[in-house]
Amino acid sequence: MLDALRRGSTGTVAKILFAILVVSFAIWGIGPVFRNFGRGSLAKVGDQDIRAQDFQRALQNELRLISRQSGHQLTMEQARAAGLDNRVLARLMAWAAVEQHAANLDLALSDKALVESLKKDSAFKGPDGKFSKLNFDNILDQMGLSERGFLQLRRRDELREQLTSALINSVAVPGPMIDLVNAWREEKRVAQYFTIDAEKAVTVPEPDKAKLKQTYEENKSDFTSPEYRKLAVLALSVDAIKGKMDVSDAEIAAAYADSKDSYNTPERRRVQQIAFKDKQAAEAAKAALKDGKKTFGEIAKEAGAKSTDIDLGLVSKSQLIDPKIADAAFSLKKDTVSDVVQGRFATVLLRVTDIQPAITRTLDKVKDKVRDKLAAKKAQAALQGLIDKVEDDRAAGTPLKQIADKMKIEYIEIPATDRYNKTPDGKPAIKLPDALSLLRAAFASQVGLENEAVELRDGGYAWFDVLGVTKKKQKPFDAVKDDVKKLYIKNERALLVAKLANKLVERADKGESMDALAKEAGAPKADTTPPFTRTTEPQGMSKDAVKQVFTLAKGKAGNALTTNAQSRTVFKVTQITPAPAPTKQQRETIAKDLKSQLTDETLSEYVIALQKQLGANINQDEYKRAIGVETE
Repeated sequence: MLDALRRGSTGTVAKILFAILVVSFAIWGIGPVFRNFGRGSLAKVGDQDIRAQDFQRALQNELRLISRQSGHQLTMEQARAAGLDNRVLARLMAWAAVEQHAANLDLALSDKALVESLKKDSAFKGPDGKFSKLNFDNILDQMGLSERGFLQLRRRDELREQLTSALINSVAVPGPMIDLVNAWREEKRVAQYFTIDAEKAVTVPEPDKAKLKQTYEENKSDFTSPEYRKLAVLALSVDAIKGKMDVSDAEIAAAYADSKDSYNTPERRRVQQIAFKDKQAAEAAKAALKDGKKTFGEIAKEAGAKSTDIDLGLVSKSQLIDPKIADAAFSLKKDTVSDVVQGRFATVLLRVTDIQPAITRTLDKVKDKVRDKLAAKKAQAALQGLIDKVEDDRAAGTPLKQIADKMKIEYIEIPATDRYNKTPDGKPAIKLPDALSLLRAAFASQVGLENEAVELRDGGYAWFDVLGVTKKKQKPFDAVKDDVKKLYIKNERALLVAKLANKLVERADKGESMDALAKEAGAPKADTTPPFTRTTEPQGMSKDAVKQVFTLAKGKAGNALTTNAQSRTVFKVTQITPAPAPTKQQRETIAKDLKSQLTDETLSEYVIALQKQLGANINQDEYKRAIGVETE
């Protein structure tokens, strides 16, 4: 709906709603089939039905948006796995609840106010910055909406915005809360630590058969062969098809001429820039540089800039927004400083520290790349016709092998694969893009069933038949005895290391030297961390260790698993530095973060309360049909 126009992704309220309203599902879930749904109704909030077609349109809009952003087509199966369907439905239900509340409060929006909001919307502005009827009509055409239908949706959107804005604008962040957050964030601690060398510090006795048998019985799931399936796969991938496409030299030459700039690398320069408050200050700095009184770095420091602030990186001329600065930077010799440049946004001095010449690639050098692109385009164009032919043959009952032979497309027979695309000897079973999507479908099917084609990540399709199923089975003890012994030793060593760590902590708490304890644990000595906060992870300390350090008093010790979970680190708090008073900038940052969190919680509680008051139900069967899931 309106959210597909992406207005929703720029408005503060709609952004928050989109991100948090899925919380309502944590309260309501997707329940059983409810009574009193309207025809084609997928969900109901109060008296308002959410139609299946509206939900599907909103979901498809999100799929298109995410696919454009990610660079590959997102399938419905992937969307469901990511919970996108739940999120879209949660948003529609939340908006329905807010709209009904607005109606109950008799809120309205005049035609004049509606027109004014359209004029201010950047989505409809032309190059001159004013409302463009052409842009407006183009967007309506893309959305498949009439002007009247769009205005109705826009009016509802504006009312929701007004109501929720009034709610969140009242959210205030108390000063003491800012101080508490700053104290929590900025407190610093120092700790001594060492890691137990598990191989040196503890010795695991050789296990007898009884202990191995016990380990086997307690961990039987670790010694089970997975379910394997024998599959026949017919693959129609774009990569496979493009190799059969005929591309003439004339087509390659024409395509290269149309887009040869895309194959070239422009000249790039590493540019440093110091900005000044006015031209006079910049000229004074230039004079000091010319006389050799100061270096470029010293000038930058006096101007209040760090070395990282002045470095614009390795850039091409087109990447510099200001044309005056771009012209000046790309006319300089290496390691020279420019005259004062009065740019569009700032007055600056420039220096170029590296120059990488432009690279022009002739047709001969990129001929294969051009051919590949053209072949891929032709393959995409031919794909649908090939898909239709395969589907016709499938409908006629033709086996996949015969279809592949007739159409000369890829056919694979996999003797055995698990659901993670591994053969019994651990090698990849299927070498196709998005093989796991194909296997999810294959492991949801059975021998003898005709299956839907699976869309591949590159836009192609794959068809499969399940030829056989080998059920998972327990491996006998004698066959896995060596693996059982390894597991026993691993588990026993972990227990012994944990006991040793606890004893070392007790001794550290009594004042024994951490260096002496480290030597007993097989470490050369105890190391000391630099001062760190709760949100940092100094070398040698895991996240769990950092968390524990901030629960201990000065002089107290603790232990935690190492990052790789192979041993344990023993640590002792040696210094605690309370957080300094927050700067003005820190207070503003914390206040902004807290306001965002409080706003999220306020809106979430508001919507959940509305849904409880109005009643919010989901028609499970209709919902499953809408997302393409079979219902029993």
